[in-house]
Amino acid sequence: MSTCSTVSRDLDEPVSGTAPVARTWLLLEQPGPWGAKALTSSHLDPALGRALDAAAKGTGVRVALVRRPGRHADRGTTAARRVYAAHTVPGNVWLHGATLKDPRRLLGLDFAALGRGDHRAFDSVLDGRAHAGDPLALVCTNGKRDRCCALLGRPLAAELAASGARGVWEVTHLGGHRFSPTVLVLPHGYVYGRVQAHAVKEILHGAREDRIVIEDCRGNSAWDRPGQAAELALRSALGEDAAQALTVVRTDGAAPRWEVTLAHRDGRYWRVTVVQGASVPPRPESCGASVLGSPARMEVTAVRALPVTAAVAS
Repeated sequence: MSTCSTVSRDLDEPVSGTAPVARTWLLLEQPGPWGAKALTSSHLDPALGRALDAAAKGTGVRVALVRRPGRHADRGTTAARRVYAAHTVPGNVWLHGATLKDPRRLLGLDFAALGRGDHRAFDSVLDGRAHAGDPLALVCTNGKRDRCCALLGRPLAAELAASGARGVWEVTHLGGHRFSPTVLVLPHGYVYGRVQAHAVKEILHGAREDRIVIEDCRGNSAWDRPGQAAELALRSALGEDAAQALTVVRTDGAAPRWEVTLAHRDGRYWRVTVVQGASVPPRPESCGASVLGSPARMEVTAVRALPVTAAVAS
């Protein structure tokens, strides 16, 4: 039986520049089943889900539901649940957690401040504090959005949890079903596609040491998609794996061509040309798609070092 992920893999579709875009992630533990639009189709109060979705719009915050790997029966308990917030912009990367019984407290958050990277907006409302444990590995498993996420994501999450990996959660939606299984690693915000358990363990080991694994990386969610592709290409060219070494300073242009300026924390600058192409032949972008598509792909065509004076002037 062919799936969208099988076709994408067979056609060797690149994963770079395909990560979801979010400067800040807000993750709420919600046991039980999830529907296609989990914020309003789970056992979470749908009115609360709609309100959270509305509050996050335009702020740079992305809200998602998470649950522990395993069976997903919801027994209607009122047990406390975990909530996390993570900001992914280099220079101000953080991951904070809290425990709450009433998820409606999330409506007291200042979403604009969270999107700007101010963790006080989280800590003061929810009694949050810096996460002291291992990095989080969030595996997309929502089969109601795409069957590949359940067929490939759930076994990966279960295998990681059974192996003793800590910080493993299932998450509702990371986009790019055809790259399943997909994993978001926090706090740094890098997203991976087509990964197996041994690769995720290597990625998590690197994240504990503030290092980034480039292989199978879709990009850093802090950047727009041209910025994601540009950063990964520059990392590859430099052999740079330090998590917060590179920052996207600006992205100029519009589809199908962008000029992305990046800075290294040591003061060096580069300009990277990214061109949008179309994937051919047409293929299903998800298992539920009724028509074939030609998804956009980000292609890096030039990487140029800039004098500091030129970079500042631009």
